[in-house]
Amino acid sequence: MANRFCAFLRGVNVNGTSMKMAEVCKVFSDAGMEEVTFVLATGNILFYSPKNAIELKGILEKSMSEHFNYEAFLFIKTKEELEKIFDQNPFEPSPDNHIYVFLGAENIENVLLEEFQKSDAGENEKGKIFGNTFYWKIPKGNTLDSNFGKILGKKSLKAQMTSRNINTFEKILKKI
Repeated sequence: MANRFCAFLRGVNVNGTSMKMAEVCKVFSDAGMEEVTFVLATGNILFYSPKNAIELKGILEKSMSEHFNYEAFLFIKTKEELEKIFDQNPFEPSPDNHIYVFLGAENIENVLLEEFQKSDAGENEKGKIFGNTFYWKIPKGNTLDSNFGKILGKKSLKAQMTSRNINTFEKILKKI
């Protein structure tokens, strides 16, 4: 029986890595994924597969790397995992703030929390781990200028994780 997944691609349409989501969906289909579609143009690919997430990560990273000639990184979550991540968001939604969710390598949430705690966070800026997920709340307009936002740009971190706004998770859950 096939399971529903969402693959979160890292580094899509930044630093010269440009790709159309329809083409990404074709790469996924050619790699054996079923009912492939995308949510937004930020690298959120929905699909079905009977394989598990670990197998899928290897297959899809290889396919994406070969097709687009870049070192693909992606993180795969099941529908149930996405629902849990969305539901356990520790921050109240607010029109004045962004809430980001970070997905990545094992233990990345602890690395991010440690970096956040060292970053001299601004007023109304908060970082929390809930489950195995790091969440970051920041006033709108301050994301790139915040000390933590600058730390997130470090190459050593970027290779281990990707982030999405909580609103993106909501859109994904409506389509999954």
